[in-house]
Amino acid sequence: MAASEDTITDDGNHTVELTVLDNEESAANGGSAAASSEEITPLLTQIERPKINIFSVSRSRRKPRELVIKAPETEISPVSQFMLWAWSGSRYSGLLCMALSSVIYFVMEILSENFTAQSIPLFETAFVRCTVTLILSYIWLRRIGLPIFGATHPRKLLLLRSLVGYLSLLSFIYCIQRIPFSLAILLSFTTPIMASIVARIILYEKLKITEIGGLACSFSGMLFIFQQMLTTQGTEKTEEASNSSFRGSNHIYATLIGFFSSITGGISYCLIKAAAKATDQPVVTVLSFAILASPAAGICTFAFEEFVLPSFNSLSLMLALGILSFLAEVFLAHGLQLEKINKAANVMFMEAALSQLWGIGTSSIAPSLGRLVGCILILISVSFTMFCGPEKENE
Repeated sequence: MAASEDTITDDGNHTVELTVLDNEESAANGGSAAASSEEITPLLTQIERPKINIFSVSRSRRKPRELVIKAPETEISPVSQFMLWAWSGSRYSGLLCMALSSVIYFVMEILSENFTAQSIPLFETAFVRCTVTLILSYIWLRRIGLPIFGATHPRKLLLLRSLVGYLSLLSFIYCIQRIPFSLAILLSFTTPIMASIVARIILYEKLKITEIGGLACSFSGMLFIFQQMLTTQGTEKTEEASNSSFRGSNHIYATLIGFFSSITGGISYCLIKAAAKATDQPVVTVLSFAILASPAAGICTFAFEEFVLPSFNSLSLMLALGILSFLAEVFLAHGLQLEKINKAANVMFMEAALSQLWGIGTSSIAPSLGRLVGCILILISVSFTMFCGPEKENE
């Protein structure tokens, strides 16, 4: 076909050129265009995604998955959740552990007063409690896979803690047998004050004015509580004991022994804190004390007192008190491990306030203005310590 050209000018601005080729030229050009299109086509083609509808969905040929049977999650009781939270789930864990320890000691006091049916010597009672503590501590450490005696470097601390702790227990038992019960308890509650003083000397803990005021307020509450009991000698049982052994030099000597028990108890608290931090496990400090105290209390039972075979009810009560004593000592050691001794020691006065309020509520103790004022002072001091919160040391 012959080529022809037509030029159309629209106002001299646009030119349209039409070229008509013959068959040979168009075939030649068509071949080159086809070749070029073959090179370009792979770059332009796109993989079309298959259209899927409800009729074209294919079923998997694999075998259906086996049903996975999930074990039902064990439900944790609210009490256990609170215990776990108080142990390590709060910044107040140190103070909460001290409060739980005081509450457990308070429960032990109620049980021993209301369910005691047989008079058991003090060394025999101490022997049973220390033995139960020894067994439970051993089981605890075995279950969590820790060595019984912990690391090598803190063993001197553990040994020293055991010796001082048992010396404090021994002197307290001697004191409580020879002076009125109220005076012995009052002397025992000087232990937190001694612990704060010793912590300032040994552990270099700083004593703030608010902490000193809190301890002074709590101990003033103790004086208000036991003021009437010290003047009247409390109950008839205390009066009988005072007629036999609360005389002259014996009274002064036993009081000094009780004061010595408070000093050694304060030193023991500082050693518990140091050993618990060194071993990172407070149960190790409890076990170390029980290893020494259990056989020593057994020897003292047969050496200084007459052994009394307990009845079934008395033995059951002694075992229950031993279990509670173990829990109280573990919470005490963990609280001292986490918190400053100055703050932790002040929470310990809560036990005396709870005991007095329980006695007034159950009409076993005659209410008086002094007791109420003392309880209020202790509760205010402890509440202020809890409100101010913990002050952890940066080591």
